[in-house]
Amino acid sequence: MTAAIVGWAHTPFGKLNGETVESLIVRVAGEALADAGLEAKDVDEIVLGHFNAGFSAQDFTASLMLQASPDLRFKRATRVENACATGSAAVHQGIRAIEARAARIVLAVGVEQMTTTPGPQIGENLLKASYVREEADIEGGFAGIFGKIAGLYFQKWGDQSDALAMIAAKNHKNGVGNPYAQMRKDLGFDFCRTESEKNPFVAGPLKRTDCSLVSDGAAAIVLADVETALQFKKAVAFRAAEHVQDFLPMSKRDILKFEGCAVAWKRALARSGLALNDLSFVETHDCFTVAELIEYEAMGLTAEGQGARAIKEGWTQKDGKLPVNPSGGLKAKGHPIGATGVSMHALTAMQLTDSAGELQIKNARLGGIFNMGGTSVANYVSILERIK
Repeated sequence: MTAAIVGWAHTPFGKLNGETVESLIVRVAGEALADAGLEAKDVDEIVLGHFNAGFSAQDFTASLMLQASPDLRFKRATRVENACATGSAAVHQGIRAIEARAARIVLAVGVEQMTTTPGPQIGENLLKASYVREEADIEGGFAGIFGKIAGLYFQKWGDQSDALAMIAAKNHKNGVGNPYAQMRKDLGFDFCRTESEKNPFVAGPLKRTDCSLVSDGAAAIVLADVETALQFKKAVAFRAAEHVQDFLPMSKRDILKFEGCAVAWKRALARSGLALNDLSFVETHDCFTVAELIEYEAMGLTAEGQGARAIKEGWTQKDGKLPVNPSGGLKAKGHPIGATGVSMHALTAMQLTDSAGELQIKNARLGGIFNMGGTSVANYVSILERIK
């Protein structure tokens, strides 16, 4: 253990009228420092996760962090980006600064404002996180890409429509208790399973209920080295923080395997000295329901092609042997690209400090996080444990 989370903040996710990238950054930066009991002058380094790719007219956003307090002026501030794993890239960059003894206190923030962008352009912006040379013409943006993956998975392993609808229904049910979630509605299996005017097919076998939402939002965490963290009122330490990058072109990989995800989990579990069944819960990257299904296999919960067992036998329900996405996941919570990974870490820290309210998993001791950029291209796994 080299670093720990000592404070956090989280805006609601959704269509946040009247907010800007700047206002969201300023809000969570100030709230996270207050939550940790720190002042801006105590911060050694700032890392901002902000994907953008055309969502915001203002690029070069690292210095917007300084608007939170004059005492942040002249601090090191860097913006990082790694597609939909941008938030975890910011968190892991902060950990690296602490490991290198270049910083004692790091403020990591993730942000995105997507809803002010017209629909067609949202798809174009997100496709910039694919291999444009080969994949830019796939119809339906990233939904089209995951629709293609779902279709191929169905061809190889049989129709998984029931399993996908069960994953969607689980995450929407969990999201009801999440005060930050964009959609707090228990849709039920039947609605998620059935094509309707309100739940049409979007791409391949994927319906609207299989796709995460377009969102605005921000989250922040304060990181400290473990020795310093133990002086705070609460501390959630990293037992592991692994980052694995894979080839960008889908044509260079077996797209049904999420091998980068599998390697990241394997390394994280080895580093932490834990087995998957030691974890109390996992927050995983369900940008589409088929992604969560394949991630069950990649994390080692089931054998290849048998991911449906995990949901059909109740393993990943909130009261199952390994609850997955007790927060409601990206499916219910929303997916403001740069904020998602930081949100996962903040919500996991809440679980482990018994402050997750209606989301609380009983006796949560160890939490796993998987945040993914692209089609299992950027793969981040964190394993967290409360130490104070």
